[in-house]
Amino acid sequence: MTGCVLSTDNRSYDLTTRNWEFFMRYLPKSPADRVEMLDAIGVPSIDSLFESIPAEYRLTRDLDIPRQHSESEVLDRFRAFAGNVASGDAAELAAAPASRLFASFLGAGAYRHYRPVVIDSLVQRGEFLTSYTPYQPEISQGTLQALFEFQTMICELTGMEIANASMYDGSTGAAESVLMAVRVTGRNGCVVARSVHPEYREVLATTVQHQGIPIAEVGYVRETGRVDLEALAAAITSDTACVLVQSPNFFGTIEDVAALAKVAHEKGALLIVSIAEAVSLGVVKAPVEADIVSLEAQSFGVPVGFGGPYCGVIACKEKFLRQMPGRICGETKDRNGKRGWVLTLSTREQHIRREKATSNICTNQALVSLMVTIFMTVYGKQGMKELAEQNLAKAAYLKSALEKAGAKALFSGPSFNEFAVALPASAESVNAKLLGKQIVGGLALGKWYPELGESAAIWCATELVTKVQMDAAAEAVKG
Repeated sequence: MTGCVLSTDNRSYDLTTRNWEFFMRYLPKSPADRVEMLDAIGVPSIDSLFESIPAEYRLTRDLDIPRQHSESEVLDRFRAFAGNVASGDAAELAAAPASRLFASFLGAGAYRHYRPVVIDSLVQRGEFLTSYTPYQPEISQGTLQALFEFQTMICELTGMEIANASMYDGSTGAAESVLMAVRVTGRNGCVVARSVHPEYREVLATTVQHQGIPIAEVGYVRETGRVDLEALAAAITSDTACVLVQSPNFFGTIEDVAALAKVAHEKGALLIVSIAEAVSLGVVKAPVEADIVSLEAQSFGVPVGFGGPYCGVIACKEKFLRQMPGRICGETKDRNGKRGWVLTLSTREQHIRREKATSNICTNQALVSLMVTIFMTVYGKQGMKELAEQNLAKAAYLKSALEKAGAKALFSGPSFNEFAVALPASAESVNAKLLGKQIVGGLALGKWYPELGESAAIWCATELVTKVQMDAAAEAVKG
Protein backbone atom coordinates (compact mmCIF):
# COMPACT_ATOMS: atom_id res chain seq x y z
CA MET A 1 0.00 0.00 0.00
CA THR A 2 1.82 3.06 -1.22
CA GLY A 3 1.82 5.80 1.38
CA CYS A 4 -0.91 4.07 3.37
CA VAL A 5 -1.42 2.22 6.64
CA LEU A 6 -3.95 -0.51 7.29
CA SER A 7 -6.37 -0.26 10.20
CA THR A 8 -8.04 -3.22 11.89
CA ASP A 9 -11.25 -2.37 10.06
CA ASN A 10 -9.32 -3.21 6.85
CA ARG A 11 -9.44 0.35 5.56
CA SER A 12 -6.29 2.19 4.50
CA TYR A 13 -5.43 5.81 5.27
CA ASP A 14 -3.07 8.00 3.28
CA LEU A 15 -0.14 9.17 5.42
CA THR A 16 0.77 11.95 2.99
CA THR A 17 -2.45 13.92 3.30
CA ARG A 18 -2.23 14.26 7.10
CA ASN A 19 -5.99 13.74 7.35
CA TRP A 20 -7.12 10.62 9.26
CA GLU A 21 -10.53 9.63 10.46
CA PHE A 22 -9.31 6.87 12.76
CA PHE A 23 -6.18 6.08 14.70
CA MET A 24 -4.57 2.70 14.29
CA ARG A 25 -4.85 0.25 17.17
CA TYR A 26 -1.88 -0.98 19.19
CA LEU A 27 0.81 0.76 17.12
CA PRO A 28 3.35 2.71 19.17
CA LYS A 29 3.31 5.80 16.92
CA SER A 30 0.21 7.70 15.84
CA PRO A 31 -0.13 9.00 12.26
CA ALA A 32 0.70 12.50 13.55
CA ASP A 33 3.83 11.14 15.23
CA ARG A 34 4.89 9.57 11.96
CA VAL A 35 4.46 12.81 10.03
CA GLU A 36 6.53 14.61 12.66
CA MET A 37 9.25 11.96 12.32
CA LEU A 38 9.23 12.30 8.52
CA ASP A 39 9.52 16.07 8.84
CA ALA A 40 12.44 15.69 11.25
CA ILE A 41 14.45 13.60 8.80
CA GLY A 42 13.46 15.70 5.81
CA VAL A 43 11.45 13.06 3.96
CA PRO A 44 8.11 14.16 2.47
CA SER A 45 6.30 10.79 2.63
CA ILE A 46 6.48 7.13 3.49
CA ASP A 47 6.84 6.41 -0.23
CA SER A 48 9.95 8.55 -0.38
CA LEU A 49 11.38 6.82 2.67
CA PHE A 50 11.13 3.43 0.99
CA GLU A 51 11.77 4.42 -2.62
CA SER A 52 15.06 2.48 -2.58
CA ILE A 53 12.95 -0.70 -2.56
CA PRO A 54 12.12 -1.76 -6.13
CA ALA A 55 8.51 -1.04 -7.03
CA GLU A 56 7.72 -4.68 -7.84
CA TYR A 57 8.39 -5.61 -4.21
CA ARG A 58 6.08 -2.99 -2.71
CA LEU A 59 2.48 -3.84 -1.85
CA THR A 60 0.14 -1.35 -3.51
CA ARG A 61 -3.19 -2.88 -2.49
CA ASP A 62 -5.02 -3.84 0.69
CA LEU A 63 -3.99 -7.09 2.35
CA ASP A 64 -6.07 -10.05 1.19
CA ILE A 65 -7.63 -10.79 4.56
CA PRO A 66 -11.34 -11.51 5.11
CA ARG A 67 -12.91 -8.57 6.90
CA GLN A 68 -14.74 -10.74 9.41
CA HIS A 69 -11.62 -12.47 10.74
CA SER A 70 -10.51 -11.84 14.30
CA GLU A 71 -6.90 -11.12 15.26
CA SER A 72 -6.31 -14.73 16.24
CA GLU A 73 -7.79 -16.01 12.98
CA VAL A 74 -5.59 -13.67 10.94
CA LEU A 75 -2.50 -14.90 12.79
CA ASP A 76 -3.55 -18.53 12.30
CA ARG A 77 -3.99 -17.85 8.61
CA PHE A 78 -0.46 -16.51 8.21
CA ARG A 79 1.03 -19.26 10.37
CA ALA A 80 -0.70 -21.86 8.26
CA PHE A 81 0.70 -20.30 5.11
CA ALA A 82 4.14 -20.25 6.71
CA GLY A 83 3.72 -23.94 7.47
CA ASN A 84 3.33 -24.72 3.77
CA VAL A 85 -0.43 -25.12 3.74
CA ALA A 86 -0.74 -24.67 0.02
CA SER A 87 -4.36 -23.81 -0.69
CA GLY A 88 -5.19 -21.78 2.40
CA ASP A 89 -8.82 -22.87 2.29
CA ALA A 90 -10.93 -22.79 5.46
CA ALA A 91 -10.73 -26.52 6.21
CA GLU A 92 -6.95 -26.69 5.92
CA LEU A 93 -6.43 -23.56 7.94
CA ALA A 94 -8.79 -24.77 10.68
CA ALA A 95 -6.90 -28.04 10.92
CA ALA A 96 -3.49 -26.39 11.26
CA PRO A 97 -3.70 -23.33 13.52
CA ALA A 98 -1.09 -22.03 15.95
CA SER A 99 1.87 -22.69 13.68
CA ARG A 100 0.84 -26.33 13.26
CA LEU A 101 1.25 -27.12 16.94
CA PHE A 102 -0.35 -30.25 18.35
CA ALA A 103 -3.97 -29.90 19.38
CA SER A 104 -4.00 -29.83 23.19
CA PHE A 105 -6.76 -30.81 25.60
CA LEU A 106 -4.68 -30.40 28.74
CA GLY A 107 -5.88 -28.11 31.50
CA ALA A 108 -5.61 -28.98 35.20
CA GLY A 109 -4.22 -25.64 36.35
CA ALA A 110 -2.43 -24.42 33.20
CA TYR A 111 -4.58 -23.19 30.33
CA ARG A 112 -3.92 -22.25 26.70
CA HIS A 113 -5.82 -19.10 25.87
CA TYR A 114 -5.29 -16.61 23.09
CA ARG A 115 -2.85 -13.80 23.97
CA PRO A 116 -3.57 -10.53 22.14
CA VAL A 117 -0.43 -9.31 20.39
CA VAL A 118 -0.63 -5.97 22.20
CA ILE A 119 0.46 -7.67 25.44
CA ASP A 120 4.02 -8.36 24.36
CA SER A 121 4.24 -5.02 22.55
CA LEU A 122 3.58 -3.18 25.79
CA VAL A 123 5.31 -5.33 28.42
CA GLN A 124 8.53 -5.23 26.41
CA ARG A 125 8.74 -1.46 26.73
CA GLY A 126 11.85 -0.60 28.70
CA GLU A 127 9.91 1.26 31.41
CA PHE A 128 8.20 -1.99 32.38
CA LEU A 129 10.65 -4.67 31.31
CA THR A 130 13.65 -3.36 33.21
CA SER A 131 11.96 -2.23 36.42
CA TYR A 132 12.21 -4.66 39.32
CA THR A 133 9.94 -3.31 42.02
CA PRO A 134 8.24 0.05 42.60
CA TYR A 135 9.98 1.11 45.83
CA GLN A 136 10.39 4.71 44.64
CA PRO A 137 7.00 6.09 43.58
CA GLU A 138 8.52 9.21 42.05
CA ILE A 139 10.08 7.10 39.28
CA SER A 140 7.62 4.19 39.20
CA GLN A 141 4.28 5.87 38.54
CA GLY A 142 3.53 3.80 35.42
CA THR A 143 4.16 0.49 37.18
CA LEU A 144 2.23 1.57 40.27
CA GLN A 145 -0.75 2.75 38.24
CA ALA A 146 -0.81 -0.53 36.31
CA LEU A 147 -0.78 -2.48 39.58
CA PHE A 148 -3.53 -0.25 40.99
CA GLU A 149 -5.68 -0.99 37.93
CA PHE A 150 -4.81 -4.68 38.31
CA GLN A 151 -6.05 -4.70 41.90
CA THR A 152 -9.24 -2.86 40.93
CA MET A 153 -10.16 -5.29 38.17
CA ILE A 154 -9.35 -8.32 40.34
CA CYS A 155 -11.77 -7.00 42.97
CA GLU A 156 -14.48 -6.56 40.32
CA LEU A 157 -13.93 -10.10 39.08
CA THR A 158 -13.82 -11.86 42.45
CA GLY A 159 -16.41 -9.81 44.31
CA MET A 160 -13.90 -9.04 47.06
CA GLU A 161 -13.18 -5.63 48.57
CA ILE A 162 -9.38 -5.52 48.35
CA ALA A 163 -6.71 -7.37 46.38
CA ASN A 164 -2.93 -7.40 46.57
CA ALA A 165 -0.57 -6.51 43.74
CA SER A 166 0.08 -10.16 42.82
CA MET A 167 2.13 -13.05 44.17
CA TYR A 168 4.18 -15.94 42.79
CA ASP A 169 1.32 -18.18 41.61
CA GLY A 170 -1.93 -19.85 42.58
CA SER A 171 -0.34 -22.61 44.65
CA THR A 172 1.67 -20.31 46.94
CA GLY A 173 -1.30 -17.95 47.05
CA ALA A 174 -3.48 -20.73 48.45
CA ALA A 175 -0.84 -21.61 51.06
CA GLU A 176 -0.40 -17.95 52.02
CA SER A 177 -4.18 -17.61 52.36
CA VAL A 178 -4.20 -20.40 54.93
CA LEU A 179 -1.44 -18.71 56.94
CA MET A 180 -3.41 -15.48 56.70
CA ALA A 181 -6.56 -17.17 58.03
CA VAL A 182 -4.59 -18.56 60.98
CA ARG A 183 -3.43 -15.04 61.88
CA VAL A 184 -6.92 -13.56 61.46
CA THR A 185 -8.79 -16.14 63.54
CA GLY A 186 -6.19 -17.07 66.15
CA ARG A 187 -7.03 -20.68 65.40
CA ASN A 188 -4.53 -23.24 64.20
CA GLY A 189 -6.06 -25.82 61.85
CA CYS A 190 -7.10 -26.11 58.21
CA VAL A 191 -9.54 -28.35 56.37
CA VAL A 192 -8.69 -28.85 52.70
CA ALA A 193 -10.98 -30.35 50.08
CA ARG A 194 -9.47 -33.32 48.27
CA SER A 195 -10.78 -31.80 45.06
CA VAL A 196 -8.26 -28.94 45.38
CA HIS A 197 -5.42 -29.22 42.85
CA PRO A 198 -3.07 -31.96 44.17
CA GLU A 199 0.01 -29.80 43.62
CA TYR A 200 -1.61 -26.90 45.48
CA ARG A 201 -2.14 -29.28 48.38
CA GLU A 202 1.49 -30.37 48.20
CA VAL A 203 2.68 -26.75 48.34
CA LEU A 204 0.40 -26.13 51.33
CA ALA A 205 1.77 -29.20 53.14
CA THR A 206 5.34 -28.02 52.55
CA THR A 207 4.52 -24.49 53.74
CA VAL A 208 2.92 -25.49 57.05
CA GLN A 209 5.01 -28.55 57.93
CA HIS A 210 7.15 -26.65 60.46
CA GLN A 211 4.45 -24.20 61.58
CA GLY A 212 2.45 -26.62 63.66
CA ILE A 213 -0.69 -26.20 61.55
CA PRO A 214 -2.57 -29.49 61.20
CA ILE A 215 -4.29 -30.18 57.89
CA ALA A 216 -7.37 -32.38 57.52
CA GLU A 217 -8.63 -33.49 54.11
CA VAL A 218 -12.27 -33.91 53.24
CA GLY A 219 -13.52 -35.92 50.27
CA TYR A 220 -15.93 -35.34 47.42
CA VAL A 221 -19.33 -36.76 46.57
CA ARG A 222 -18.72 -39.54 44.05
CA GLU A 223 -21.83 -38.69 42.02
CA THR A 224 -21.42 -34.91 41.67
CA GLY A 225 -17.69 -34.31 42.12
CA ARG A 226 -18.44 -31.59 44.69
CA VAL A 227 -17.17 -31.31 48.27
CA ASP A 228 -19.00 -33.61 50.69
CA LEU A 229 -20.78 -31.08 52.92
CA GLU A 230 -21.59 -33.56 55.68
CA ALA A 231 -18.00 -34.73 55.86
CA LEU A 232 -16.86 -31.12 55.85
CA ALA A 233 -19.08 -30.18 58.76
CA ALA A 234 -17.75 -33.14 60.73
CA ALA A 235 -14.12 -32.25 59.97
CA ILE A 236 -14.30 -28.65 61.21
CA THR A 237 -13.38 -28.34 64.88
CA SER A 238 -13.21 -25.44 67.32
CA ASP A 239 -9.55 -24.99 66.31
CA THR A 240 -10.12 -24.89 62.55
CA ALA A 241 -9.06 -21.55 61.14
CA CYS A 242 -10.23 -22.08 57.58
CA VAL A 243 -11.65 -24.31 54.90
CA LEU A 244 -9.80 -24.35 51.56
CA VAL A 245 -11.77 -25.35 48.45
CA GLN A 246 -11.32 -24.82 44.72
CA SER A 247 -13.99 -23.79 42.21
CA PRO A 248 -14.04 -24.90 39.49
CA ASN A 249 -12.26 -27.72 41.30
CA PHE A 250 -9.54 -30.02 39.98
CA PHE A 251 -12.18 -32.17 38.27
CA GLY A 252 -13.58 -29.05 36.56
CA THR A 253 -16.73 -29.12 38.69
CA ILE A 254 -18.15 -25.83 39.96
CA GLU A 255 -18.67 -25.88 43.72
CA ASP A 256 -21.66 -24.51 45.63
CA VAL A 257 -19.70 -21.73 47.34
CA ALA A 258 -22.70 -20.40 49.27
CA ALA A 259 -23.34 -23.81 50.86
CA LEU A 260 -19.65 -24.24 51.69
CA ALA A 261 -19.52 -20.79 53.28
CA LYS A 262 -22.57 -21.58 55.41
CA VAL A 263 -20.96 -24.75 56.77
CA ALA A 264 -17.63 -23.03 57.47
CA HIS A 265 -19.11 -19.92 59.06
CA GLU A 266 -21.44 -21.88 61.32
CA LYS A 267 -18.31 -23.41 62.85
CA GLY A 268 -16.45 -20.09 63.08
CA ALA A 269 -13.99 -20.88 60.27
CA LEU A 270 -13.12 -18.74 57.26
CA LEU A 271 -13.75 -19.94 53.72
CA ILE A 272 -10.92 -19.70 51.20
CA VAL A 273 -11.82 -20.26 47.55
CA SER A 274 -8.96 -21.07 45.19
CA ILE A 275 -9.52 -20.39 41.49
CA ALA A 276 -7.09 -21.95 39.02
CA GLU A 277 -9.03 -21.07 35.84
CA ALA A 278 -9.57 -17.30 35.97
CA VAL A 279 -11.53 -17.18 32.70
CA SER A 280 -14.36 -19.02 34.47
CA LEU A 281 -15.22 -15.74 36.24
CA GLY A 282 -16.58 -14.49 32.92
CA VAL A 283 -19.71 -16.61 33.43
CA VAL A 284 -19.44 -18.29 36.85
CA LYS A 285 -20.82 -16.29 39.76
CA ALA A 286 -18.06 -14.60 41.75
CA PRO A 287 -17.41 -16.31 45.12
CA VAL A 288 -18.73 -13.35 47.11
CA GLU A 289 -19.61 -15.58 50.08
CA ALA A 290 -15.93 -16.44 50.60
CA ASP A 291 -13.71 -14.59 53.04
CA ILE A 292 -10.53 -14.95 51.00
CA VAL A 293 -10.08 -15.70 47.30
CA SER A 294 -6.80 -17.09 45.98
CA LEU A 295 -6.60 -16.71 42.22
CA GLU A 296 -4.16 -17.96 39.58
CA ALA A 297 -4.35 -15.37 36.80
CA GLN A 298 -2.25 -17.30 34.25
CA SER A 299 -5.25 -17.62 31.93
CA PHE A 300 -5.26 -13.84 31.47
CA GLY A 301 -2.55 -13.41 28.88
CA VAL A 302 0.30 -15.30 30.57
CA PRO A 303 1.90 -18.01 28.40
CA VAL A 304 1.96 -21.55 29.75
CA GLY A 305 5.77 -21.37 29.71
CA PHE A 306 6.72 -24.76 31.21
CA GLY A 307 5.09 -23.87 34.53
CA GLY A 308 5.92 -20.22 35.03
CA PRO A 309 6.38 -17.50 35.87
CA TYR A 310 2.69 -17.22 36.67
CA CYS A 311 0.63 -14.68 38.57
CA GLY A 312 -1.02 -15.40 41.92
CA VAL A 313 -3.45 -13.07 43.64
CA ILE A 314 -5.09 -12.85 47.04
CA ALA A 315 -8.31 -10.88 47.39
CA CYS A 316 -10.38 -10.63 50.57
CA LYS A 317 -12.69 -8.62 52.77
CA GLU A 318 -11.30 -5.22 53.73
CA LYS A 319 -11.31 -6.06 57.44
CA PHE A 320 -8.48 -8.54 56.82
CA LEU A 321 -6.28 -5.91 55.16
CA ARG A 322 -3.56 -5.85 57.81
CA GLN A 323 -3.02 -9.60 57.58
CA MET A 324 -2.77 -9.76 53.80
CA PRO A 325 0.64 -10.82 52.48
CA GLY A 326 2.34 -9.00 49.65
CA ARG A 327 1.93 -5.42 48.57
CA ILE A 328 -1.00 -3.10 47.91
CA CYS A 329 -0.81 -0.03 45.67
CA GLY A 330 -2.94 2.93 46.64
CA GLU A 331 -4.03 6.21 45.07
CA THR A 332 -3.00 9.48 46.70
CA LYS A 333 -2.34 13.16 45.92
CA ASP A 334 0.87 15.10 46.09
CA ARG A 335 1.22 18.51 47.75
CA ASN A 336 0.06 20.15 44.53
CA GLY A 337 -3.12 18.10 44.50
CA LYS A 338 -2.02 15.97 41.57
CA ARG A 339 -3.15 12.35 41.57
CA GLY A 340 -0.45 9.72 42.05
CA TRP A 341 0.20 6.18 43.23
CA VAL A 342 2.26 4.71 46.06
CA LEU A 343 2.86 1.40 47.82
CA THR A 344 0.26 1.66 50.56
CA LEU A 345 1.06 -1.64 52.24
CA SER A 346 4.29 -3.66 52.14
CA THR A 347 4.37 -6.27 54.85
CA ARG A 348 7.46 -8.29 54.02
CA GLU A 349 10.43 -8.58 56.36
CA GLN A 350 12.39 -6.19 54.11
CA HIS A 351 9.97 -3.42 55.04
CA ILE A 352 8.92 -4.07 58.64
CA ARG A 353 10.16 -5.93 61.71
CA ARG A 354 10.68 -9.58 60.87
CA GLU A 355 8.30 -10.82 63.54
CA LYS A 356 5.54 -8.62 62.13
CA ALA A 357 5.95 -9.74 58.51
CA THR A 358 2.96 -11.50 56.98
CA SER A 359 5.14 -13.47 54.57
CA ASN A 360 8.77 -14.07 53.75
CA ILE A 361 8.27 -15.85 50.41
CA CYS A 362 5.78 -13.75 48.47
CA THR A 363 6.84 -11.30 45.79
CA ASN A 364 5.26 -8.90 43.37
CA GLN A 365 5.04 -10.37 39.86
CA ALA A 366 4.86 -6.87 38.41
CA LEU A 367 5.67 -7.70 34.79
CA VAL A 368 3.42 -10.76 34.71
CA SER A 369 0.58 -8.94 36.43
CA LEU A 370 0.97 -6.22 33.80
CA MET A 371 0.23 -8.90 31.17
CA VAL A 372 -2.90 -9.77 33.13
CA THR A 373 -3.92 -6.12 33.37
CA ILE A 374 -3.53 -5.57 29.62
CA PHE A 375 -5.47 -8.76 28.89
CA MET A 376 -8.40 -7.69 31.08
CA THR A 377 -8.33 -4.18 29.61
CA VAL A 378 -8.34 -5.42 26.02
CA TYR A 379 -11.20 -7.86 26.56
CA GLY A 380 -13.30 -5.70 28.87
CA LYS A 381 -16.38 -6.93 30.71
CA GLN A 382 -18.32 -8.01 27.64
CA GLY A 383 -15.27 -9.57 26.03
CA MET A 384 -14.52 -11.58 29.16
CA LYS A 385 -18.08 -12.87 29.15
CA GLU A 386 -17.91 -13.83 25.47
CA LEU A 387 -14.54 -15.54 25.97
CA ALA A 388 -15.93 -17.57 28.84
CA GLU A 389 -19.03 -18.48 26.81
CA GLN A 390 -16.80 -19.76 24.00
CA ASN A 391 -14.96 -21.98 26.48
CA LEU A 392 -18.22 -23.21 27.94
CA ALA A 393 -19.66 -24.07 24.53
CA LYS A 394 -16.55 -25.83 23.26
CA ALA A 395 -16.22 -27.91 26.41
CA ALA A 396 -19.87 -28.94 26.09
CA TYR A 397 -19.29 -29.99 22.48
CA LEU A 398 -16.12 -31.92 23.36
CA LYS A 399 -17.83 -33.69 26.24
CA SER A 400 -20.69 -34.74 23.99
CA ALA A 401 -18.28 -35.91 21.27
CA LEU A 402 -16.27 -38.00 23.73
CA GLU A 403 -19.42 -39.57 25.18
CA LYS A 404 -20.50 -40.57 21.67
CA ALA A 405 -17.04 -42.11 21.26
CA GLY A 406 -17.55 -44.35 24.30
CA ALA A 407 -16.31 -42.17 27.18
CA LYS A 408 -18.44 -41.63 30.25
CA ALA A 409 -18.70 -38.47 32.36
CA LEU A 410 -17.53 -39.19 35.90
CA PHE A 411 -19.47 -36.45 37.67
CA SER A 412 -22.87 -34.83 37.25
CA GLY A 413 -21.97 -31.47 38.79
CA PRO A 414 -21.87 -28.37 36.56
CA SER A 415 -18.54 -27.65 34.87
CA PHE A 416 -16.85 -24.86 32.92
CA ASN A 417 -14.19 -25.67 30.32
CA GLU A 418 -12.87 -28.97 31.66
CA PHE A 419 -14.44 -32.16 32.94
CA ALA A 420 -13.54 -35.64 34.13
CA VAL A 421 -14.37 -38.70 32.02
CA ALA A 422 -13.75 -42.44 32.05
CA LEU A 423 -12.27 -43.36 28.68
CA PRO A 424 -12.87 -46.66 26.85
CA ALA A 425 -9.29 -47.73 27.75
CA SER A 426 -6.64 -46.59 30.21
CA ALA A 427 -5.95 -42.87 30.00
CA GLU A 428 -2.24 -43.46 29.45
CA SER A 429 -2.80 -45.78 26.50
CA VAL A 430 -5.33 -43.43 24.94
CA ASN A 431 -2.92 -40.50 25.29
CA ALA A 432 -0.12 -42.51 23.71
CA LYS A 433 -2.32 -43.20 20.69
CA LEU A 434 -3.44 -39.57 20.45
CA LEU A 435 0.14 -38.33 20.41
CA GLY A 436 0.68 -40.30 17.23
CA LYS A 437 -2.07 -38.19 15.68
CA GLN A 438 -0.58 -34.89 16.91
CA ILE A 439 -3.12 -34.61 19.73
CA VAL A 440 -2.30 -34.08 23.41
CA GLY A 441 -5.06 -35.77 25.38
CA GLY A 442 -6.41 -35.05 28.83
CA LEU A 443 -4.59 -35.48 32.13
CA ALA A 444 -4.70 -39.00 33.56
CA LEU A 445 -6.10 -38.95 37.11
CA GLY A 446 -4.83 -42.31 38.38
CA LYS A 447 -1.73 -40.85 40.04
CA TRP A 448 -3.74 -38.72 42.46
CA TYR A 449 -7.17 -40.40 42.48
CA PRO A 450 -6.63 -44.15 42.10
CA GLU A 451 -10.22 -44.79 43.20
CA LEU A 452 -11.43 -43.37 39.87
CA GLY A 453 -9.61 -46.05 37.89
CA GLU A 454 -6.94 -46.05 35.21
CA SER A 455 -9.32 -44.78 32.55
CA ALA A 456 -10.12 -41.53 34.38
CA ALA A 457 -8.86 -38.29 32.85
CA ILE A 458 -9.55 -34.55 32.84
CA TRP A 459 -10.15 -33.04 29.41
CA CYS A 460 -10.15 -29.30 28.72
CA ALA A 461 -11.37 -27.25 25.75
CA THR A 462 -10.52 -23.56 25.47
CA GLU A 463 -11.27 -21.13 22.66
CA LEU A 464 -8.05 -22.22 20.91
CA VAL A 465 -9.22 -25.72 20.02
CA THR A 466 -11.27 -26.11 16.85
CA LYS A 467 -14.22 -28.31 15.97
CA VAL A 468 -11.97 -30.18 13.53
CA GLN A 469 -9.53 -30.95 16.34
CA MET A 470 -12.27 -32.00 18.76
CA ASP A 471 -13.83 -34.31 16.19
CA ALA A 472 -10.42 -35.81 15.42
CA ALA A 473 -9.75 -36.43 19.11
CA ALA A 474 -13.14 -38.08 19.63
CA GLU A 475 -12.64 -40.27 16.58
CA ALA A 476 -9.25 -41.40 17.90
CA VAL A 477 -10.76 -42.19 21.31
CA LYS A 478 -13.51 -44.17 19.62
CA GLY A 479 -10.95 -46.19 17.71
